[in-house]
Amino acid sequence: MHYYRYSSAEVSCWYKYLLFSYNIVFWLAGVAFLGAGLWAWSEKGVLSDLSKMTRLHGFDPVVLILFVGGIMFILGFAGCVGALRENICLLKFFCGTILLIFVLEMAVAVLAFLFQDWVRDRVETFFKNNIISYRDDIDLQNLIDSLQKMNQCCGAQGPNDWNLNIYFNCNSTSKSRERCGVPFSCCLQDPAQKVVNTQCGYDIRNMSQSHWDERIYTKGCIRALEAWLPRNIYIVAGIFVAISLLQIFGIFLARTLISDIEAVKAGYHF
Repeated sequence: MHYYRYSSAEVSCWYKYLLFSYNIVFWLAGVAFLGAGLWAWSEKGVLSDLSKMTRLHGFDPVVLILFVGGIMFILGFAGCVGALRENICLLKFFCGTILLIFVLEMAVAVLAFLFQDWVRDRVETFFKNNIISYRDDIDLQNLIDSLQKMNQCCGAQGPNDWNLNIYFNCNSTSKSRERCGVPFSCCLQDPAQKVVNTQCGYDIRNMSQSHWDERIYTKGCIRALEAWLPRNIYIVAGIFVAISLLQIFGIFLARTLISDIEAVKAGYHF
């Protein structure tokens, strides 16, 4: 691969170092995500026993963190080096990948709007599959607990969805102390209580359903999420627009720098 030195500074330094600064943030964020993901896996012993990756039937949030971190690391590296070295191949890779991600985001948003019932069914299936694996992974457990506490909900469609989990199942042969209960994140919060009572959901589903409202959230998380979205549509739209504008800005910087470099190279060879 050949690099050229030009007698005249026709490549815009503004675009060059602005693109470098833009990508250094991407790269550092990618490093942070990868570091956090690898640390979480080391704490769970996955790095010392990779077969643990295949034992979890639910969703491991660390996989998403590592995937996002890896994409950001690669794109940030390609953009930084491409801008500093004025490397057209790396800049085109960066620009093309960002454009592909942007198109995929738009396609997913449109399809999600057009096929809302299908998306709802997929989300419900996803949530129930992760209820089954609730006790198998601490990160998955924390994710579900956070969703239930934040949305004040319990299960996908209701508390009885916790029958899907072997520890909370009401089967008479179960020896689990959590049998016929729900996780503590389903319990109504007492503002005066300083210490979280992790046993507040024990045996609750052995009681009459008329008593549930006094102890736990009875609304399913699918309905809670459906109610949350219309109330926060402007926030969601604002985040989506902000991300889209950042991507478009990155594409603009990369394409402008590519055009400058190609113009300089054409003049150099001439």
